[in-house]
Amino acid sequence: MDRFVIRGGRPLRGEITIGGAKNAGLKLMVAGLLTADRLVLTNVPRIADIATMRDLLVQHGIAVEDINGDGTAYAVGGQISSTEAPYDIVSKMRASILVLGPLLARCGEARVSLPGGCAIGTRPVDMHLRGLETLGAEIRLENGYINAKAPKGLVGDRVILPFASVGATENLLMAATLAKGSTEIVNAAREPEIGDLVECLNRMGARITGSGTGTLVIEGVEALHGAEHRIMPDRIECGTYACAAGITGGDLRLLGGRVDDLGAVVRALEETGVEVTQESYGMRVRRTGALRGIDIMTEPYPGFPTDMQAQFMAMLAVAEGASMITETIFENRFMHVPELNRMGARINVHGSSAIIRGVHALSGAPVMATDLRASFSLILAGLAAHGETILSRVYHLDRGYEAVERKLAACGANIERVKN
Repeated sequence: MDRFVIRGGRPLRGEITIGGAKNAGLKLMVAGLLTADRLVLTNVPRIADIATMRDLLVQHGIAVEDINGDGTAYAVGGQISSTEAPYDIVSKMRASILVLGPLLARCGEARVSLPGGCAIGTRPVDMHLRGLETLGAEIRLENGYINAKAPKGLVGDRVILPFASVGATENLLMAATLAKGSTEIVNAAREPEIGDLVECLNRMGARITGSGTGTLVIEGVEALHGAEHRIMPDRIECGTYACAAGITGGDLRLLGGRVDDLGAVVRALEETGVEVTQESYGMRVRRTGALRGIDIMTEPYPGFPTDMQAQFMAMLAVAEGASMITETIFENRFMHVPELNRMGARINVHGSSAIIRGVHALSGAPVMATDLRASFSLILAGLAAHGETILSRVYHLDRGYEAVERKLAACGANIERVKN
């Protein structure tokens, strides 16, 4: 397994290009299951999760063509030869559950492995299944698989989600595009990535209104057609590099970054003393004074995203005063705390909250990544620390961030990837 070796203490200055959004790109590739035509996606992030999704779609029999030969654009679509999503692929990535709705809508049946738990929490799929049953699906759980059938096709209805689940919203949204009649999803998630999916589906011939609100209305159509769509920039990658500027006292130009997509993250950055401005090229992020401690609670969009919690914790570890982060989305997302404490941070966890007492400086140490976002929190800590930090298990990082060491090194970081 690869490792990162980081020698900290250098303010980051320069430009970083923000790639396509992981959390949009995966769902947009799945949308290719809804049509036999070519769905052309550009600005595709070159990350491990996209490669896993490509393998899953190919397993279903549809074509996935690497248009440029470099993984930045794909044409997805074709005839489906298999409606089974096997455990060996689904177990690698929970987003694989999103093939359930499109397969059921287009083929009338699907057999998808239950994804099981993951490092940051259980993330049950109950809402996906209950919603599809409301649309007329017959579902049985057997031998670790979801066996779903809609012999008469899916039929539109009103689905009320008990929680604004991103995954359930996306699964039901895609399934409803080919259902008979009208579907209303109430308490739908409002993340910008769902808006990106809605935009693409409408280009494919879907009839969806309510994007960006808590209620989506989908008028089912008989078939979808091909289209071309550019994936939105990754707001989590953008927020992560903004934290890199903050924790190192740097000044970064984030090319393609959009302030409007970040919402509560921008407000939190500004409260800590990090300046954020929208420019013609993207975002400029810089820190000119000391970091200040703040309190944060993770919430569904437009609240503060759980995917930015670990990165902010690293930054607040060297802020003046005390901070508190309360995690309301996942029950096990503080696994980076012991690793940060190994580097000299003073963080105590009490139930769903972490109390952070800022220290003057962190010190380099051997640390281990536990999940995707936690991986980058340890990189951030290493960038600010005195001495050398060795980060193991960076395969977690490769799932969702592209060319991390090259992007950071180009802005002055002393970071290298070491292969075992």
